[in-house]
Amino acid sequence: MQEDGKAVDGDANGVEPSPRGQKESRKWQKPRFTRKALMKCCLVKWIIASTTPPGPDDSSDSDLELSTVRHQPEGLEQLQAQTKFTRKELQSLYRGFKNECPSGLVDEETFKTIYSQFFPQGDATTYAHFLFNAFDMDRNGSIRFEDFVIGLSVLLRGSVTEKLNWAFNLYDINKDGYITKEEMLAIMKSIYDMMGRYTYPCVRDDAPFEHVEKFFQKMDRNRDGVVTIDEFIETCQKDENIMSSMQLFENVI
Repeated sequence: MQEDGKAVDGDANGVEPSPRGQKESRKWQKPRFTRKALMKCCLVKWIIASTTPPGPDDSSDSDLELSTVRHQPEGLEQLQAQTKFTRKELQSLYRGFKNECPSGLVDEETFKTIYSQFFPQGDATTYAHFLFNAFDMDRNGSIRFEDFVIGLSVLLRGSVTEKLNWAFNLYDINKDGYITKEEMLAIMKSIYDMMGRYTYPCVRDDAPFEHVEKFFQKMDRNRDGVVTIDEFIETCQKDENIMSSMQLFENVI
């Protein structure tokens, strides 16, 4: 995302991405939900803000002690294996998820409500629709907790390649395995619409179109009018400007 005309790099865990998509060799630090991370992720903040009491030590493990949460042990263990969240973090997420969605499912209208709260200065309806479809992998009109938390794990703590795969899925609106210029433009316009004019005081009406034109020229290597997953990942990893611009969508999750 851009602030005052400058690209802001780094994921919601406060870790800078590897330059030019270099293979990441560092070991994973013990993950925890700090207030800084929460403020960068609307979805996490939405589901646990009401269940995490404020305190002077924002990253304290005591904030995540949730004795009332009951999990099926095999389910929790499986999610720990599939994500980069700790047991306490999964418990915290689950408690908030169930509080907000007692049925255990999130529908599209809930997504629209979330984003209208966090981005009141713009119209978040279209972006919420696209983001919902990215999480709703089985296309049944609702998102289970398991799907929700696995997606968040990628977005908050995934590798560069994992995040780019997730981004491709977001841009691939009809899920046919290709990104068209129209699909990329639709996503970009929805983000600009959601952020509102006050966030981008110098943006012109044709800025999203120009943004997409530049991206697409670089990504569509064989000039067949569509971008494949391989073209998308390879181009993004080799282009620092694209990698910086990709932060735009990460910071509105």
